[in-house]
Amino acid sequence: MHGLFVTGTDTGCGKTEISLGLMAALQATGASVLGMKPVASGCARGRDGLRNDDAVRLRAQGSSEAPYSLVNPYAFAPPIAPHIAAGEAGVEIRLPTIEHAYRTLAGETDQVIVEGVGGWRVPLGPKLFVSDIPKALGLPVILVVGLKLGCINHALLTVESIQSTGGVLVGWVANQVDPTMLSRDANLATLAALFDAPCLGVLPWLEEPTPSELSAYLHPELIDLQPKHAAKLATTQTRTEARTGKGRA
Repeated sequence: MHGLFVTGTDTGCGKTEISLGLMAALQATGASVLGMKPVASGCARGRDGLRNDDAVRLRAQGSSEAPYSLVNPYAFAPPIAPHIAAGEAGVEIRLPTIEHAYRTLAGETDQVIVEGVGGWRVPLGPKLFVSDIPKALGLPVILVVGLKLGCINHALLTVESIQSTGGVLVGWVANQVDPTMLSRDANLATLAALFDAPCLGVLPWLEEPTPSELSAYLHPELIDLQPKHAAKLATTQTRTEARTGKGRA
């Protein structure tokens, strides 16, 4: 396993926080880790061009200094749906560009944590979705469930979509985004009973936690890479390499 793809039940569920925590947890084991956010909208323009806060944080947490253009190949200024932002900018989001950036990063580190944008089926173009990225990169998927009213429905729909679109779910993380959520433990028990993947951690409501604080709640060693999952990922990677004519970095 050369990396993980982090998706979420919706926007604002805590994908970046969990990605940073996973990076810190893996780094604590001695692994070198880099972060990546292939597509980001809501970027500020500075002297070095457009920069997204989430991508900047992922880059800063990296075990080495990677070029921003590899961490975040597609950056758009307005905080709107990425396919709309791309259309307004006259840019086509293309998988080969994302694959090249990922392979370059993967060649320089032990693990790459790739964070999606929005939820699993967010459009990136007329025929391209966030769900196409982990398949193209051959990465297993971690689902972040934002704990709030309605999270069970959102989580189950997302898991069903991951499975139906060829993704490989190997774990999930519960992140309490509503500090006043009622029956939290009962919701967690329901999710655990319905998911065919291990819970890698349950994060309480935290005010501006550091990556190391987040990592204390996460257990990436529980990631479920069963033989059937490994075989599916290998098949996906083989198909991708055959399509692009490239080997893995």
